Amino acid sequence: MILWILLLLLILVVFGFGFAVQALWWVAAVLLVLWIAGFAMRGRGGGRRYGRSRG
Repeated sequence: MILWILLLLLILVVFGFGFAVQALWWVAAVLLVLWIAGFAMRGRGGGRRYGRSRG
């Protein structure tokens, strides 16, 4: 009986880990697209100016 409970807990942990890894892959893909889009937008609009303007 204890062996079955341990086996079910192991299955739940592995399933949870697999789901978390899959979710992290989706988050990484979205961030990559946003990062590339940021480079494209910055290329069109010119460079950003950091700091305060003097004048």
